[in-house]
Amino acid sequence: MIAKQVSMKVIRKSSATNLIKYITDPQNKSERVDMVSVTNCHQSDPLDAALEIQATQVQNTRAEGDKTYHLVLAFPPGENPEPKILKEIESRICDGLGFSEHQRVSAVHRDTDNLHIHIAINKIHPQDFTIHTPYYDHKILGQLCEKLEEEYGLEKVNHQAKKRGSENRADDMERHSGIESLLSWIKRECLEDIKLAESWNDMHKVLKDNDLEIKLRGNGLIIESSDGVIVKASTVARELSKPKLEERLGSFISSPDHQDQPKKAKRQYQAQPIKTKINTVELYAKYKANKKQVNQSRASEWKRAQARKNRAIKSIKQSGKVKRSAIKLIGKGRLAKKILYSQTSKATKEAIQKVNKKYFEERQTIYEKYQRQAWADWLKTKATEGDKEALDALRAREARKGFEGNTVRGQGKKSQEKVKDAVQDGVTKKGTIIYRVGKAAIRDDGDRIQISRENTHRSLEAALKLAVSRYGKTITVNGTDAFKEQIAQVAAQSKLEVVFDDVGLEQRRQQLLNKKQQEKTDNEQRRKDRGRETYGNSVNTGTDARSDRGNDGHGRVGGTDRTRGRVRGNTKPNVGRVGRKPPPERQNRLRNLSQCGVVRPAKGSEVLLSGDVSDRVEQQGAKSIPGLRRGISGGRINDQKQAAADKYIVERNTKSVKIVDISKHRHYNEGEEGEASFSGIRKIDGQSLVLLKRDNEIIVLPIDAAAERRLKKLSIGDVVMLTKKGTVTTTKGRSR
Repeated sequence: MIAKQVSMKVIRKSSATNLIKYITDPQNKSERVDMVSVTNCHQSDPLDAALEIQATQVQNTRAEGDKTYHLVLAFPPGENPEPKILKEIESRICDGLGFSEHQRVSAVHRDTDNLHIHIAINKIHPQDFTIHTPYYDHKILGQLCEKLEEEYGLEKVNHQAKKRGSENRADDMERHSGIESLLSWIKRECLEDIKLAESWNDMHKVLKDNDLEIKLRGNGLIIESSDGVIVKASTVARELSKPKLEERLGSFISSPDHQDQPKKAKRQYQAQPIKTKINTVELYAKYKANKKQVNQSRASEWKRAQARKNRAIKSIKQSGKVKRSAIKLIGKGRLAKKILYSQTSKATKEAIQKVNKKYFEERQTIYEKYQRQAWADWLKTKATEGDKEALDALRAREARKGFEGNTVRGQGKKSQEKVKDAVQDGVTKKGTIIYRVGKAAIRDDGDRIQISRENTHRSLEAALKLAVSRYGKTITVNGTDAFKEQIAQVAAQSKLEVVFDDVGLEQRRQQLLNKKQQEKTDNEQRRKDRGRETYGNSVNTGTDARSDRGNDGHGRVGGTDRTRGRVRGNTKPNVGRVGRKPPPERQNRLRNLSQCGVVRPAKGSEVLLSGDVSDRVEQQGAKSIPGLRRGISGGRINDQKQAAADKYIVERNTKSVKIVDISKHRHYNEGEEGEASFSGIRKIDGQSLVLLKRDNEIIVLPIDAAAERRLKKLSIGDVVMLTKKGTVTTTKGRSR
């Protein structure tokens, strides 16, 4: 885990409100903002908390430095701690820096290859209004990270600086922009020749051959390229510091300003992409052309906006001049004219201020429309648009650590075919494509496919389809035994054309596939058997009482042709051949209830005793038949009820992104059963919904008016039972 404080060089750009807006803005990506929490604020909404923080900062009028502390906690690629652990780490880090009582807003981001947490901390204490700035915070953060890595079993990262500040800044620039720095170019092209120089003349000659020049700057030396890019000599190598060079070559001698025969440099530093195995010459040329076009378009629109502003101001001033001339000609007194002049001047200034404000807003809009992009940002934009060359260039920028844990990969072809269920959510600067499948996120780094969250059947199926489209039918699955079992079950249930290279996993898939096929065959056979039983029952119902009469010897019963399958006076369908009697458990059912025996007294003076009644008849109450129960919504849920449930679920899950205490809401899944906790009833667009809590999730189930009246008698937290049919019963067994 790496903790880094991000400081603003310009104080006016430091704004808690803008920072909180940035870290909580999803930027049209479902995977960007995962969890937002607000600490030590009266408001739970992050934007409202930002206003509260801003009001607290205003109370301190003495502090002139940055009043907002922006901290970023980044985890190594593939590391994904649980939300509870993330919250504990965030709290421990802030406490260790001395911000335990300070207001803060934190947000977990997942839109890059490294899961990271942005924390916006108010450096002004909410009660004392004093400012707190941690001393040597980088050392404190390093010690805290080492301790937390040990306690939570996280991947250990080196927190000791191996390079000096300027070297780290050059590395940061290269990672951010993708352009080779002057420092790296000198080390690669001419550092060895510079070290071999035996005099200052030799030094100047070597540098001149590479279009460079060494100069005095302050108490040290700098190396400058022809286009004005500068790097400290001691940063290039410790041997090039001023004391060591003067010790070896003598007192510093400047390069001569003029040479009799100036020679053309053999090599020259140019800002170019970092060299990789991918040839990016054509891509970089497109980037330069696009950058030039963007600059021209931005300048052109700025010029037009400025021209509109100047015309408007000129018109306002001209109007003010006319008004003053009119005031001068009126015959009123001096005091009245003075008041009119003042009013005119004030109106003119206000009108000019409005024009300038509008112009500033137009400039800001134009700047955002034609925003400058670094090379890596441009590649990311083109890759998001589907440019394969740009995606390959991103993936070749640096040695990437592949996904670990539960992954799917292949050894065959590599294509960029799309999968219907997977929607592209974004592309990282390392070339990882993030797809969304429902609430799950699938990451594809070109070699492996990983499901970062929500291992549902739908997401696993989409990941397998994506792997097949990328690499072919032969797939490698890495991860836990539980994950492999899930993959095998999904492949079998969805009947995907896939073959696992793991022999055991492939056998398991075949076993599940055969089992599923056998279940399908058995179900079809049971349906056929039920059809035949129903056919035989219909015959018995219509003919048992009449089988011994009405046979004319020609295959007719009761005067009706047997081949027609119908008995005179009986309109029940599916009546088959005569003479087949159903088994005992199929007799006296609902269809032939009128033919069942009835116990009744023979004479009016006789009394019906309990011994005269069958055991089944004397049971108290009706026998419970779950198959005859209807759903609590009164049958099939209509579109209005479904729409109301969808609306409520989306609303609550959207708020849960900002408010951690809100549980995840979801629909009732057919076949779910077991205990649940009653959590209330909601009215959405005139439709009633019951909320049932189970495993930190809220199940949303539409209900009708009658069910609503019965469920209102329950208290929050009462235990109820969910049946496979979608009904709700209390512990007493009453259906709701």
